[in-house]
Amino acid sequence: MIRYALTRLALLVVGLLVASVLIFLSLRVLPGDVALLIAGTDSTPAQVAAIRERLGLDAPLPAQYLDWMGGLVRGDLGSSLVNGSSVAGELADKARITVPLGILSLGIALVIAVPFGVLSAVRRRRPDGTALSVVAQALAAVPAVWAGMMLVVVFAVWLGLLPAQGFPRGGWSDPGAALRALILPALTIGIIEGAMLMRFVRSATLQAIGQDYVRTAAAKGLTRTQALVRHGLPNVALSVVTVLGLQVAGILVGAVVIEQLFTLPGIGRMLVADVGARDLPKVQGELFVLTGFVLIVGFLVDLLHRALDPRQRETAA
Repeated sequence: MIRYALTRLALLVVGLLVASVLIFLSLRVLPGDVALLIAGTDSTPAQVAAIRERLGLDAPLPAQYLDWMGGLVRGDLGSSLVNGSSVAGELADKARITVPLGILSLGIALVIAVPFGVLSAVRRRRPDGTALSVVAQALAAVPAVWAGMMLVVVFAVWLGLLPAQGFPRGGWSDPGAALRALILPALTIGIIEGAMLMRFVRSATLQAIGQDYVRTAAAKGLTRTQALVRHGLPNVALSVVTVLGLQVAGILVGAVVIEQLFTLPGIGRMLVADVGARDLPKVQGELFVLTGFVLIVGFLVDLLHRALDPRQRETAA
């Protein structure tokens, strides 16, 4: 297990390095001159050149990359070109909205996916099981923006139960108001991600139902449901753990869109604004932190899967 963890850790470091190179190069090919954008359209070439020199944008790309990586190693993500604020500080501030939104969305997705996925598999030959499967396929194909707008119309406009947009000025000083502001965005992401995960749970449950150990347990006197719950669902849980890393990535991508729709001042909304302003240090830092978070979640999921599944340990031995 220790050797496997060290191998995966080495792959994680390589993945972070590759991601940093791709992020750095992709931002350098964007059209436009950052120095000219900061100086303004009325600036002289000398003023633009001075800004470019001050920001280090006239240095060769390898030197710029090494300078950025040196800051990352020291935990310094740089400063904004627009307002001079610390990138790490702004990320920490915006994470107070995006992280709770992601956790709430993931919880909703699991609450939808696990029970309904198992139920649709167990009752696959009955109308309700077929209906659940069809609904899951339809919801998985729904665009997040449209789903969010429909939830706003129903719960904010018609019923008046929840706020349609925004986040309390005092943040989490009023936890009730803050939580109410996150419910509709989290439902939007959670329902769509839950529908996609539900299809996977249904498929894993169907495989478990067909396994010999489940049939053997049923032959020894257990009902099919008891045999599935006692012997099949632990294997289904292992399969669900495997795809949780992908679900986290999907939730992060969904948060970028949903924070725009619900005007939530989180990391996703900040990222879109910074790309528009060509604030390269902030965009680099934000993309690297988000990418690193997804890679670390994948690393932890792999370790958890390895620890829970005795077959993998036996294969390695």
